[in-house]
Amino acid sequence: MHFARYNPVRFAHLPTPLEPLPGLTEALASPDGGGPTVWIKRDDCTGLAGGGNKTRKLEFLLGDALANDADTLVTQGAVQSNHVRQTAAAAARFGLKCEVILEHRTGSEAVDYNRSGNVLLDELLGAKIRHAPGGSDMNQALASVAQEVADAGGRPYVIPGGGSNCIGALGYAECALELVSQANELGLEIDRIVTASGSAGTHAGLVAGLAVMGADIPVLGVSVRAPKETQEANVFKLARETAALLGFEDRVAREMVEVDDGYVGAGYGLIDQGVIDALTLAARSDAILLDPVYTGKAMKGLIALSRAGAFDGETVVFLHTGGAQGLFGYQGELDGKL
Repeated sequence: MHFARYNPVRFAHLPTPLEPLPGLTEALASPDGGGPTVWIKRDDCTGLAGGGNKTRKLEFLLGDALANDADTLVTQGAVQSNHVRQTAAAAARFGLKCEVILEHRTGSEAVDYNRSGNVLLDELLGAKIRHAPGGSDMNQALASVAQEVADAGGRPYVIPGGGSNCIGALGYAECALELVSQANELGLEIDRIVTASGSAGTHAGLVAGLAVMGADIPVLGVSVRAPKETQEANVFKLARETAALLGFEDRVAREMVEVDDGYVGAGYGLIDQGVIDALTLAARSDAILLDPVYTGKAMKGLIALSRAGAFDGETVVFLHTGGAQGLFGYQGELDGKL
């Protein structure tokens, strides 16, 4: 795979570390010696305004925006969106304006959720913030804002939620290559990758990249919002589109896409004691800071599945997509529960 032909703009701190998690591995070991050996791919360390998985996507999306002479990035996400934070940071880094729409998806009226965490960082980075009620047609909202920018003489570049189109997903096709190269250097045989599956770009990019290079490593996406059938369809479609962009669409087979929707809880952005327990275990076993919305739910799934024997004897790599900045938006919900 020759990614330079897609003209990415390079600003991520890469390669991100691939590290063992000895504390978590010990915590998940069963009395009879079962359980997985857990490693972590630290994409919380990509460097852009606190890092996170969207930085890899934005290298390709910014490359495309600049190639199209854009002067304004337009994007959307939930109130505590990690993607919006990183997009605002990328805009600031390259001297572009940034228009964002925050969807009040959870319905929370808490001050810390609506003013702290990623929202504070969005403002600090200079993004112009608009708000939309939960359930809004966000694609239409993006189109409307882009038209406003154009009508005012600007040159908008629209980035979908999560940066999840085939251009953005190239970032995780490239990550798949990076991860396999690191594993080869370490002599590490990976049996499975586990990651959060939300807007689908990270999950789909990994599937596409692994398929194109012929690496037989299954990826389990732990859904943070959509039901299994819907999420698998979304990931498969985008993985095929990404592989097609790389010239190998037919290498992505439907059975390569696996989603577990058993850890969503009450809904997107809504946390429960299982998520809090996962945040706490990761922090206290290996000093890994997760977020309540994505990685916390993915880790909740990894822990539960491990304790059920699903990964016995496997080497599992947990892809950390970042987002710890969002913890501060959940202070009220976490008080007294850690």
